[in-house]
Order: sequence, then structure tokens, then C-alpha cells
Amino acid sequence: MSKRDFKKYMKSLKKKQLEEQLLDLYERFPEVKTYYDFVFNPKEDKLLEQAKFKISKEYFPVSKRRPKTRRSVAHKLIKHFLQLEMDPMILADVMLYNIEIAQAYSENQAKITIAFQKSMYKSFEQAFEFVTEKGIHRSFEERIKKIAIAAHEQKWENSYKFVSLSDRLLS
Repeated sequence: MSKRDFKKYMKSLKKKQLEEQLLDLYERFPEVKTYYDFVFNPKEDKLLEQAKFKISKEYFPVSKRRPKTRRSVAHKLIKHFLQLEMDPMILADVMLYNIEIAQAYSENQAKITIAFQKSMYKSFEQAFEFVTEKGIHRSFEERIKKIAIAAHEQKWENSYKFVSLSDRLLS
């Protein structure tokens, strides 16, 4: 169904029918419930803390299991927050936190894979583009610089890319 056809269909419904359909969607699809729960009661601080805990658990598990270091966990959270249209400052905080916690983990590791370094650079690049696009890059300037410096100090093979991107922020 095209958007145009959908709009036409929506206009043909009476208010009561629309309400019934929305309620049905709310009850049937968890994504719809999540969306409306967020819209009417955002609790962004709580979501931020939960996200940071999940991300940190990937690198520093609370149990004695080995760290999984999956970038996908943070990526899913960030994608979800983008869909909810969360405050850009909070979203940028999560994006940068993901890289910072990964660097804290890698700091104490003897060998960090190139794939891990590439993955973190991709996250860094996405965070950089996001803060630049939203015009909030000045608020995160220090954190971005620290991430670039940490990549260089930890002798990541792609550290020059981190530094180059960070330097673009200053120009």
C-alpha cells in the first residue's frame, strides 16, 4: 500500500475506528507500545543508564565470563534510539561512550585485532558525523579528541584516521 493510499484510507475512517485500530496496534506490536511509551514518558536518563550498562557489560562483564566485545550491542541500541528520535545530546553521549569503553578495555589487552580497530573507527566516524550534522560537535569536542589520542597511544593501526577526523573538528 502506498503512503497516498494509506492516507486516503485513514481519512475514510471514523474517529472511533481509528482509535480501535491504534489500540489494536499498541496491543499487538511491541514496537508500537515502545514508541508510545517513549513519546508520553521518555525517561531518557533511565534509558541512557541502561544503555551504558549493557555496553559496558560487553567489555567488563559483571560475572566471571569472558568479554564478548560485540559492537552490535551498542549499534542496536543506537539504532533504536534513533528510531525513537531521542535527544541528540543523549544519543551522542551513548555513541561516544561505546568507543570510550571499548578503548578502556583495549588498553589492558596485549593484542587487539585489526577488525576490532576498524569497527571502533566506524563507530567513531558515525558519532563524528552525527554530532556534526546535529550541530552539537562543540559540546563533544574534548571527548572526540581524547578518543583520537587514546587510539594513537594504544598504537592502533588506524589511529591516524582517528586523529585526522578529530583534527577536522578543529578546522
